[in-house]
Amino acid sequence: MQARTRASALAALVVTVALTASSMTAATAAGPAAAPAATPALTPADRTSAAEAARVDSVTADIDWFDCTNVVGPGVDCGTVDLPLDYDDPTGEQTSVAVLRSRATQPTKKLGTLFVNPGGPGGSAVSLAANAAYFLPADIVKRFDVVGIDPRGTNFSSNVSCWRNLGAQTDALLPILENAYPATVATRIDYINAAKKFGTACSTTGQPLSASMSTANVARDMDVLRRTLGDSKLSFLGFSYGTYLGNVYANLYPDRVRAIVIDGVVDPAGWQGRAATANIPQTQRIASGDGAWKAFREILRRCGVKGPKYCMLAQRSSNPTALFDSFAKKVKAKPIDLGDGFIVDYPFVMSLLLSDLYSSDGWAWVDMDLDMLITLQQQPQTSAERKAWNAAKKQLTKRMKDFTDLKDADEREIARLAKAPGFGYPYDNSPEAFQSVLCTDGLNPANASAWTKAGQEAEKTGGGFGQLWTWASAPCASSTWTAKDEDSYRGSFSAATSAPILVIGNKWDPATNYRGAYKAAKLLKNSSFISSNSWGHTAFGSSKCVDTTLTNYLLTGKAALGTKTCTGAQPFAWKLDSGESASLALTHAKGRAPVTPPVPGTAPHL
Repeated sequence: MQARTRASALAALVVTVALTASSMTAATAAGPAAAPAATPALTPADRTSAAEAARVDSVTADIDWFDCTNVVGPGVDCGTVDLPLDYDDPTGEQTSVAVLRSRATQPTKKLGTLFVNPGGPGGSAVSLAANAAYFLPADIVKRFDVVGIDPRGTNFSSNVSCWRNLGAQTDALLPILENAYPATVATRIDYINAAKKFGTACSTTGQPLSASMSTANVARDMDVLRRTLGDSKLSFLGFSYGTYLGNVYANLYPDRVRAIVIDGVVDPAGWQGRAATANIPQTQRIASGDGAWKAFREILRRCGVKGPKYCMLAQRSSNPTALFDSFAKKVKAKPIDLGDGFIVDYPFVMSLLLSDLYSSDGWAWVDMDLDMLITLQQQPQTSAERKAWNAAKKQLTKRMKDFTDLKDADEREIARLAKAPGFGYPYDNSPEAFQSVLCTDGLNPANASAWTKAGQEAEKTGGGFGQLWTWASAPCASSTWTAKDEDSYRGSFSAATSAPILVIGNKWDPATNYRGAYKAAKLLKNSSFISSNSWGHTAFGSSKCVDTTLTNYLLTGKAALGTKTCTGAQPFAWKLDSGESASLALTHAKGRAPVTPPVPGTAPHL
């Protein structure tokens, strides 16, 4: 069975354009819960259960490697491997999983294999591994084979397909694809009906793969390939949703851990849910909207403090928070009509701002975009005002074109990689990939109509971001999404692992709330916690402090238990006339992990 790809998964398979790195500063200090003077000893490791060992240890994987150097570059191997669809029946039906290995540049000093995952769910680990030399420190690239496994059902692995073709998918999902979230009665009705169709399609046409894509099964795939590639224990670096994969692996196989880094941490208990919280949508439980709202409001507050020399919004008002609140109230009542069918409503505004917050320079994007949107909301009366309005419309149009160009570039890279002899090219199954993992991992309310009240509740603490994040899981309503993985992970997250887990939480993360990292670190008995006072989604690449600690840990497998605080660049560090804003780019800076941001008008990604 050939591995296949989806059309928007590759964040930047082969980066050929030099990207401008963000200006970063770094410092270390004692955090609010500073590590104790005497480093505590590791708790003795728990053991892999007999039942779990029986599932994976008997599986023999034969990776079908093929030459892809002409597509990706030297030192890279591509392959596919057939793995059990159901690990309770290891010799039964199989699914094909795509693998890419970027070989250590100093093989005589190789420490082993470093598995990586970029998040999503459904992000391409194959793409991430192909970019190893671009985003990982040189010492890591020298000493490890960096391996990406596209999670089953996604990207270059055999694809889950809930519809027969792209046309049928688009017809069913248009209300979801066109709206960041539904804000009117009419759009809610359409969105709920589309969510129900989504669940039904993936529970019928999407079977059996849609019911076999839980994170637990991806962790099992990774353990089989760890052994196949010759590593006695796992080394892993996971970002965003990839942190849940790392956490599940650590709790399934606690005695098989060499070094696991989880950065931008999903609250594992919130993602999973339990009977008492099943009436709360999964994407509300993890409180991503609250984290985004907190970061956004802090940017507005600091803008006011720094003043008009540093912030455009402060040139309009000494209270940028009140300025936004007034703007939001007006755009909710009357969306901005730019002509030619281009309507800027409140969900669009919040989706654009969330995209901004993903960047480590998010405050600069927020300041620029919100200033632009406020100009467009005003009715120009003079020729100067009309000129400013036209310039703002041109600026917004270019912003949307930049997003489109980025997606087009991703698709061109996918098409190029798909020319390799072992990779196929199906329709874009990213919606199915995201939901099939989400819905098989966690518990959710029974009916999609429950998301209306849930979104309203989430807005109380997360503003429009609360609505946007909450609605993302509406297709998981359990009465229509009936595909179940009986072997999804339902255990605790408090295992004692054979090596410390390095947990990294970013205080101003708009996608994975800092509280999720804090909770994960508290649960894991052998954890080392970095509290990163930085901006954007995930902390790696935000400060020398974070990067040095992470690198040393991966090289040695050792980390001091307790808490360490790192600090990266802070908002409005440069004056508006300094020219620094010219370095802003949608693409990822060298040294930053290429996680996938949301695009205005679509659901967010972790």
